[in-house]
Amino acid sequence: MPYANNQGIRIHYEVEGKGPPLVLLHGLGGTLEFWRDLTGYVEALKSDHRLILIDARGHGASDKPHDPEAYRVELMVADVVSVLDDLSISKAHFLGYSMGGLIGWGIAKYAPERFHSLMIGGAIRGETTESDRAKPNPYSELFRQGMKATLAALEQMFGEWWSPALKAQFARNDLEALAAVFSPKERPDFGDVGPEELYPNMALPCLVWVGEADDDAYSHRQYIDLIPNATFVALPGLDHVDACYRLDLVLPHIRKFLAEVG
Repeated sequence: MPYANNQGIRIHYEVEGKGPPLVLLHGLGGTLEFWRDLTGYVEALKSDHRLILIDARGHGASDKPHDPEAYRVELMVADVVSVLDDLSISKAHFLGYSMGGLIGWGIAKYAPERFHSLMIGGAIRGETTESDRAKPNPYSELFRQGMKATLAALEQMFGEWWSPALKAQFARNDLEALAAVFSPKERPDFGDVGPEELYPNMALPCLVWVGEADDDAYSHRQYIDLIPNATFVALPGLDHVDACYRLDLVLPHIRKFLAEVG
């Protein structure tokens, strides 16, 4: 089982396919299995790309610190870079959804020189105020209620997508680690740089997609206009979960974007 090491934190990853390297990073509570076993992203993309599937810290077979300070966005970006270093890859494309997308915005700030492009789903960030930081995060609050309550809430959230395989994967999580990821003390955002400063200075080609019914992400859509080289896709009628699982609607945009950026 391959691991990269970032300042003592082991980051598990797997590689499939051939071609230009493409990093895939899952959302909160997921693992690299999401891309291969729970959706069809790996099967759809591995013939054209060398897919680098990563378990984010706190997830899967990667180390799971319980200190919220361990989940600062720059550290989670450094985890991705450590995997590229372990594979001797100088630059790659990046695809992340939800939490993985937030880390993608962190890449734009902390490691843009290591990537050819960013594809970010379900994660448009607006300004984060001190008041926002002080509010309890609903996911952290949920995880602290225990696994039974968490699984019941996720079943409602995922609806038709809540398969036995997804339930089993999530049930293996360390809820204390997941609660630390989005602790109000240090939830992933842009650190000390807000979107009005970061977005206009982004040089990387960027594909951003969201479901129009994903209130948290879609409400910030106007910020994407600040990015010089961005493609924005809004998927009508889709919520946060649908906009990841509906490969029939998402993959054409991903393939078109990758073909254009080379």
